[in-house]
Amino acid sequence: MIHSLQTLLLMIFPVLVIAGAVRDLTSYTIPNVISLGLVAAFPVAALALGLPPLSIAVAFGLGVAALVVGMGMFAAGWIGGGDAKLFAAAALWVGLPGMLSYLVFTCLAGGALAAGLVALRLPVVRMVLPTGPAWFCRLAQPGENVPYGVAIAIGALAAYPVSSLVGRL
Repeated sequence: MIHSLQTLLLMIFPVLVIAGAVRDLTSYTIPNVISLGLVAAFPVAALALGLPPLSIAVAFGLGVAALVVGMGMFAAGWIGGGDAKLFAAAALWVGLPGMLSYLVFTCLAGGALAAGLVALRLPVVRMVLPTGPAWFCRLAQPGENVPYGVAIAIGALAAYPVSSLVGRL
């Protein structure tokens, strides 16, 4: 029974991160409830999995540091505010063991996403694409933003298996 509860708690992270990516992809917004849900669920999951207090404190420190970096990227106009919050909330969950993987995979996914959107937005490609849902047409518009929450989610999901939380199971 305890193992099932722990597994269920560990599933909160991928579900919310994927929800954030889908919302960002389809609406260019990541609702605050997703990031707040991740932050609120982390201590519950950490305590249920028996994460040591020092590891919990380090994870919160990483989350704060990621929020500061994300706010800087937002201020520079590189990412949106929802992206910055999702970036920080995910950093909390991946913790120190997963942080390097998180950063590397997020950067790689962001580069791939940007390259894919550049290709999608080429006039020759847009001419041959059928029309689709409004969100897809907006995604294909030249000059439109990049839904970086997708890259953040990919990086976070790639790093999650090496996180302190998953390691406790």
